[in-house]
Amino acid sequence: MNELTTLERRALAKISTPAGGMLIVAADQRNGMKAVMKDAPNGAEGISRDELADAKSDLLKHLGNAAPAILLDPSTALPRVVDDGTLDSDTGLVVAMDESGFAVENGLKRTRYVEGMTPRKVRELGGDAAKMLWYLRADRRDDEKVVLDDIARLTAECEAEGVLLIVEILTYQLEDESDEDYADVFPSLISGAAELSVAAGAKVLKLQYAGSAEAAAAVTEAAAGVPWAVLSAGVDHATFVDQVRTAVVNGARGAMAGRSLWKDSLSISSEKREELLTTKAVPRLKELAAIIDEVLANRE
Repeated sequence: MNELTTLERRALAKISTPAGGMLIVAADQRNGMKAVMKDAPNGAEGISRDELADAKSDLLKHLGNAAPAILLDPSTALPRVVDDGTLDSDTGLVVAMDESGFAVENGLKRTRYVEGMTPRKVRELGGDAAKMLWYLRADRRDDEKVVLDDIARLTAECEAEGVLLIVEILTYQLEDESDEDYADVFPSLISGAAELSVAAGAKVLKLQYAGSAEAAAAVTEAAAGVPWAVLSAGVDHATFVDQVRTAVVNGARGAMAGRSLWKDSLSISSEKREELLTTKAVPRLKELAAIIDEVLANRE
């Protein structure tokens, strides 16, 4: 297990429930968030940066502040929600360091950083923790050395700055890979990503649901004591509830939930956002919190 420093332990506690389960509202999406605001008069492409920032502010106000922590991006949401007091003092802030989209290099996806983002910048934005996304194919280890080296570098830089880094790994289907072949290797790609990331120094992981109880247990074993949270990947809430329960029963520490919470609760109208977030998204968040804490209590 990669040991946490004292500051990192404090940050992990900040983004966890009182019972110790990680639960973070993921709201760092940009194009994905615009896409679900289907009542925008000119469509997603017509939503301005300021309108997106307004939506993120409302999402924080009516949903994120009800969670232990929220994940936000420095491109639109930050530092505004800190400076204007929208972020409650007891709500943890995780700052996304990754830019939207990706590059392709020799058939493999490569993530991009938000321009100017560093661990020091995370601190300056008021962050309790940072999150960086990497794409990774664990079955192409030699080709992914650049990714693993980057995880090691950023983990060390964050530790030196006193910032907890959440390492998010997304695996993906190769261009010439059949659906059947990808489905066959998918569970091992998730557990392999956990193993490789931990070997590179990762201290907290954000991972896709590996597909079953057995696969989730394999991820926990590969993580070797490093806490991991399952991401929602846009599935519906009922599906995600089942995935979270299965993952936590089999060793996960919690969840980072985005679209499963709020994809049907956003609007171009602030008044409509408030109504939908408080009546739809908040009860979902409370359900996730109850499940995570109940399962963790039974694991003790």
